[in-house]
Amino acid sequence: MSEAVTKKKEAGMATLVIVLFAICAVTALLLGLTNEVTKPYIAANNEKTTQEAMAAVLPADSYEKVTDQYTGGDATVEDVYSAGDAGYVVQVKPATSFSGNLTIMVGVDATGACSGVSIVKTGETSGLGSNASKEDFRAQFVGATGEVKVTKDGGTIDALTGATITSRGVCEAVSSAIAAAASMG
Repeated sequence: MSEAVTKKKEAGMATLVIVLFAICAVTALLLGLTNEVTKPYIAANNEKTTQEAMAAVLPADSYEKVTDQYTGGDATVEDVYSAGDAGYVVQVKPATSFSGNLTIMVGVDATGACSGVSIVKTGETSGLGSNASKEDFRAQFVGATGEVKVTKDGGTIDALTGATITSRGVCEAVSSAIAAAASMG
């Protein structure tokens, strides 16, 4: 008896390319659809977070975005909101932060003093830089005026243990917000 040798046909390069292209196309389509479906929910959530942060740092009846009236040269100032007679709320993304992904909302009252600080977005190290959102750290900034610094740099703010860079970033944000509000009027 002779044994028949059977050869399994191997997929050619063109077949592999077509299959890979099909997988990529389906994946891209699903990602695009997911993005379109979730976009309004993400925008609504971001707006809610912004409104809550503004209310936490400077309570007011309403907030009006006046960023286009800001003429200061500080590129870290992302948005400025007028809180009427109460003062301004300034959103700042400081250049000095450990992760480079820190966004802070700072209230500046009518006297030019910091009325509160809220961490809107963070990518800081968990358990270290992320502690900047804790009330005892943020409370140090209330009433601050002028340039705000950590004690290591000759200021009055006690830095977070193990997170001096993040602490300096928050100080930078508060200083930028105070200067931005002063330039508004």
